[in-house]
Amino acid sequence: MENNSAKKYLLVVQGEGRGHMTQAMTMYEMLLEQGHTVCAVILGSSGKRDIPEFFFKKIDSPIFQLQSPNFISDKKNKSINITKSVLHNLAHLKTFRQSLKKIDEIVTEHQPDIVINFFDLLIGLYYRFYKPKAKMVCIAHQYIYFHPEFEFPKGYFFDKLAIKFYTKLTSRGSSKNLALSFYKIYTHNDEVTVVPPLLRKEIFDLPVANSNYYLVYLVNNGYYEEIIAWHKLNPSVELHCFTDSPQKLLGEYNYVHENLHLHAINDKLFLEKMSQAKGLASTAGFESVCEAMYLRKPVLMVPIEGHFEQFCNSRDAAKAGAGIYDSKFDLTRLVDYTTESQQKYNEYKNWITTARDRIYKEISLV
Repeated sequence: MENNSAKKYLLVVQGEGRGHMTQAMTMYEMLLEQGHTVCAVILGSSGKRDIPEFFFKKIDSPIFQLQSPNFISDKKNKSINITKSVLHNLAHLKTFRQSLKKIDEIVTEHQPDIVINFFDLLIGLYYRFYKPKAKMVCIAHQYIYFHPEFEFPKGYFFDKLAIKFYTKLTSRGSSKNLALSFYKIYTHNDEVTVVPPLLRKEIFDLPVANSNYYLVYLVNNGYYEEIIAWHKLNPSVELHCFTDSPQKLLGEYNYVHENLHLHAINDKLFLEKMSQAKGLASTAGFESVCEAMYLRKPVLMVPIEGHFEQFCNSRDAAKAGAGIYDSKFDLTRLVDYTTESQQKYNEYKNWITTARDRIYKEISLV
């Protein structure tokens, strides 16, 4: 597609959240379809979580992996240890400074017109200290925290301050913040623009049915022990579980059953399984919940312990009609749950179908 006003984009992605990577892949395709160029992609990560192979296959531009600040989990890879996270990141300041220098080299070499940031802290710090000329657009669900009408869970005063402060750091120097939201919220300030979720285009063509199994998605694979404990009590229920390092988990827990299927992260297979599942149990990541809502699958959301962002996600998604939340993977609650009304589904579907046009329009205005 020829575009006389074509621009050069640099995408920066927080690589610890697979939702951010999925959104970046969708954005990548959308920009190319409009005749623009994506000169490079920067992926910030801690190096402790597997980067899905599908990300490298879908992005046909140079990908630079850089060390970025992130959370540290406990020994079982379940809850987040805030103290260890702070100490770990402070101990690696030299590494992060090197990452900032590398970003500057990439920007200097590729000279992007616009940088699109999918919630990576490094690029916010880069704009704070290096002040590049390229304009930046930030896009993520987390920017909804800037909206005065977003309802945080009651209490949690310091958690609220901390997550808003961190989110602000990621968007230093941003020309526009796009907040992906489960539902419409009227935008009436300059700090944030609310837009629909940016889902993979493959999801819109999937045939939807209800087969005799439930889908499980674990960001932190330490929660697999809860899945096993539940399944031992309910062996007749078929589960398909997607998470990191499945072979390692099989060896560690030594539990094999014909109705419990363990899969490595695979974007195509995951969506296919979701489209046919009775419901989804998930660690409350934004993107997977949005996909389940579009496919009309009820969701049991179990936020990672200590992860305030996912805690907020679970409450906000329940408000939007996605499903229910709990502090543990008691899949009996999901089995017993009945879905929300047709009206809520229609509202959500109509909201989703406007996503690409709305988001591209906002980016084009920068």
